[in-house]
Amino acid sequence: MEKLKRPVYLKPDTDDFFKKIRKEVNETVLQNSSLYRFNIIKSIGLVLFFFLFYACILWFGNSTPLLFLFYILCGITMIVLFINAFHDAAHGALFKKPKHNQWFMYVLELFGSNHWLWTRRHINLHHAYPNVPDWDVDIKQSDIIRIFPNSPLFDYHKYQHIYMWFIYPLYSLNWIYIRDFKDFFGKKDNYVKKVVEKIPPIEVYRLFAAKAINLFYLLFIPMLLLNQPWYMVLFAWITMHMCGSALGVVALVSTHVDEDAHFPTADEDGNLSATWAMHQMIVTKDFSTNSKLANFLYGGFTHHVAHHLFPSVGHTYYPYITPIIKRYAEEYDLPYTSYPFYHAIRSHFRMLKEKGVHDNILTTGEI
Repeated sequence: MEKLKRPVYLKPDTDDFFKKIRKEVNETVLQNSSLYRFNIIKSIGLVLFFFLFYACILWFGNSTPLLFLFYILCGITMIVLFINAFHDAAHGALFKKPKHNQWFMYVLELFGSNHWLWTRRHINLHHAYPNVPDWDVDIKQSDIIRIFPNSPLFDYHKYQHIYMWFIYPLYSLNWIYIRDFKDFFGKKDNYVKKVVEKIPPIEVYRLFAAKAINLFYLLFIPMLLLNQPWYMVLFAWITMHMCGSALGVVALVSTHVDEDAHFPTADEDGNLSATWAMHQMIVTKDFSTNSKLANFLYGGFTHHVAHHLFPSVGHTYYPYITPIIKRYAEEYDLPYTSYPFYHAIRSHFRMLKEKGVHDNILTTGEI
């Protein structure tokens, strides 16, 4: 497939708001080393809790209620790990030394994903060009759902605000067992291959090894060791993914794709109409920033504007960065949005309903 021409942001002027935000954050918030230590403790603790819950599946799984309970706890912990620890490590924000972040990312393989591909897909495409058609592959994943205004409109999309309630809980299963393979081997609309360097052969082996190891210890070992019918273990394993995905999808749909979302496109010369920092403010939103539980579970997603402006900073710093961003947003009349949890979800499905019936292709350069 031909390479896509990378979009180019406007250059900031001398009175760039982000330079001031960055200076204040560096001089104040980032001096607090206790937030860095808490992030490491939290991340390692989540890994330990996941494998503790897995051990409980093997110890207590002969009881069907406990089998489902500990599988569900594994699923929730798995997604919280993705959103917090692995997300920070992928951005080099968990540990100070890059090699330690890299080592920690290898733990992701135990959960069935390929960290090499995910890191490049997430950082080189989503973070570089959030909400930009043909570039943000975290949003554009399948024709089953229509989000981008320039995506083809099919008859079944008129029902997407209904059927996506049932598809979203399959998110982690799709990611681990379908999407990774499509990004490695798919040929149709494979935007990852258009912009990511050639995939090293070793990563192909790791891809298959990660899937096999994940299925072996999470599914086949309980089937072999527990006095449970194989289909009961299978159902509990699927329930694990569904519960975890239902929790995780909240973070994915609440930060970029609501009914007021913008999907900027480049002009014929590849130029976008905003600076990099302004673009992040336009296309990114926060949710439930005042909820300590939401902040703990969703890490850098509740304070998602701070994450997109400071992706190499750990999520435990974001509650202290967000007030600075809000202050400069008011001073410079910048877009900043923070929704309550329920509003973010409702707004997303309103967007799905609207995009399912209107073929409203954006004009070039529109934001």
